Amino acid sequence: MSSLALEARVVPLPRRSRESAAGADRAEVLKALVLRAREGDAEAFGSLYDHYVELVYRYVYYRVGVHSLTEDLTSETFLRALRRIRDFRWQGKDFGAWLVTIARNLVADHFKSGRYRLEVCTAEPVEPETPQEGPERAVLDAMTHRTLLAAVRRLGSEQQECVVLRFMHGLSVAETALIMDKKSGAIKALQYRAVRSLARMLPDDLHS
Repeated sequence: MSSLALEARVVPLPRRSRESAAGADRAEVLKALVLRAREGDAEAFGSLYDHYVELVYRYVYYRVGVHSLTEDLTSETFLRALRRIRDFRWQGKDFGAWLVTIARNLVADHFKSGRYRLEVCTAEPVEPETPQEGPERAVLDAMTHRTLLAAVRRLGSEQQECVVLRFMHGLSVAETALIMDKKSGAIKALQYRAVRSLARMLPDDLHS
């Protein structure tokens, strides 16, 4: 997936943590890396690449559904970011959200010949992070996952994108608003309508 010629050594990032102190430390490290990368530090940009490449790849893949195209667009995203990193300004923005905005524009360019329709790939469901309790649990989880994604596909394009960004990628309301070029209040309303629509589409036994 990685076609960028970057330094092999990278600065380790703090592991993701639920505790606010660890989250603050991680944010400070990321901010410092961005500042170094803006000054031309390839090692710092390499660390940012390692930290965000999965986010960008997953976002693009949910949009296009083809691994080879996803790899190309992911690489192009980071190449553009590398060329434009001096233009990046914090102003409350997360660097990851800025990267996804670049990826979003690339995907839109790729499909510019027709109106874009968000595609949610169900062929390769995301592996669960917690151990399975047994084969029955695995089958049930897989069925639930497929049912949910099938319901997401039936949403309107904006609601689909909002759900993917907020719940599949875990972006904040502010980050989602930045990517979708909307106000935070509009994202909250869009999310509310999407969740209500999903609740109506899902079988009753999945609501409990």
